[in-house]
Amino acid sequence: MKINGSVALVTGANRGLGKAFTEELLARGASKVYATARVAASITDPRVVPLQLDVTDPASVAAAAKQAGDVQLLINNAGIATGAGILDGDEALRREMDTNYFGTVRVARDFAPILAANGGGAIVNVLSALSWFSLPTTAGYSASKSAAWAATNALRLALHDQGTLVTGVHIGYIDTDMAAHVDGPKVAPEHVVAQVLDGVEEGLPEVLADDVSRQVKSGLSGDLRNLYPAIA
Repeated sequence: MKINGSVALVTGANRGLGKAFTEELLARGASKVYATARVAASITDPRVVPLQLDVTDPASVAAAAKQAGDVQLLINNAGIATGAGILDGDEALRREMDTNYFGTVRVARDFAPILAANGGGAIVNVLSALSWFSLPTTAGYSASKSAAWAATNALRLALHDQGTLVTGVHIGYIDTDMAAHVDGPKVAPEHVVAQVLDGVEEGLPEVLADDVSRQVKSGLSGDLRNLYPAIA
């Protein structure tokens, strides 16, 4: 998969990490970038093709796929974090699961035949170090990203024969609006995007984009109490 000359689509492209993806894709010579958001008017960069897409709405996803039949690289970036805990009720948990898990799967499923028709291409699923680790205020988010991680592994196998690369991206906190309330180290979105697109061009199935994601993944093979010292 080469970025230069490719046609890409980025979900959740109106701000934060999604916007950084569109800018870096253009800088690397992508011939066309579809920048999607729930409200297409929020996409103001004249270099991209704005496209309405709500990943929680099957009709919206189908309509976007119909309009963007030349896509070769799909960046599944759209996501939400409500801060809901596991004991806080169902509404926020369902919203996170519908966006972060079902939305990711829905977009990948509808665009898979398009990628096959255009030579295979690649799908990037933006996951999280919280796919593997949970906090009291990330219960729904962690569950949805963990489910999306499992779906990413399944997609990688399901789309292998059509030549589609599926790259899962794990990262701690990124310096965007979503993590504005967090005190602690954050990674610049431009740094994450550069690693991801390098990984796509190298054919990598997984990108661990910071020390946090690498440390958490390595800790999965050890005693659970090392990841959760509060229960030790």
